[in-house]
Amino acid sequence: MKRMLWGLAGACSLLGGAAMAVEEPAYTVKLQEHDFELRAYPALIAAEVSVAGDQDRAASAGFRLLAGYIFGANESRQSVAMTAPVAQTAASAEKIAMTAPVAQTASGDSWTVRFFMPRGYTLDTLPKPKDPRIRLITVPPNLAAVVRFSGLAFAGDVAQKTAELRAFVEAHHWRTTGPPTLARYNPPWTPWFMRRNEVMLPVTLEPSGP
Repeated sequence: MKRMLWGLAGACSLLGGAAMAVEEPAYTVKLQEHDFELRAYPALIAAEVSVAGDQDRAASAGFRLLAGYIFGANESRQSVAMTAPVAQTAASAEKIAMTAPVAQTASGDSWTVRFFMPRGYTLDTLPKPKDPRIRLITVPPNLAAVVRFSGLAFAGDVAQKTAELRAFVEAHHWRTTGPPTLARYNPPWTPWFMRRNEVMLPVTLEPSGP
């Protein structure tokens, strides 16, 4: 966790160290019940990189690589605006479907870390990465069940919220189509009680079973 936060702080220092309003992906709320929502996300453009290691190390390494890309380490030396949230996906063999500016997905000890690009970009208009490990992709539209919570998002908190979100999905007889994702929306200097976190599960409204 500390490595991830220092990685975020370092990236923000490249922008001058000041708090900045950042773009979040647009979505439509289809259902809301207390801290739970069902959201519809449009197609998104993302930059992603695969990184080996445990979750904290992979998150920090992936963030630094992708932050370098958007801060000018590309063939056009062009800056791309920072977006929020930072998201991490736990290891799973399920198909991945996630919409957030940064997503991390694990397969064994290999993680895929994603930055979702600001609106208005296409694969043709984004600058080409200098680092061949960085891939530019299109993420198709999807539905996500989401639960929001505050705090530092420790592993125990995330596990509890993930269990609550799965219960919410099951209560509505939806079917998950990928692993849960933890999304963090705030810079590292934000007080713990003001932080916005979310656990997200990609779903389909087709029933999970009889």
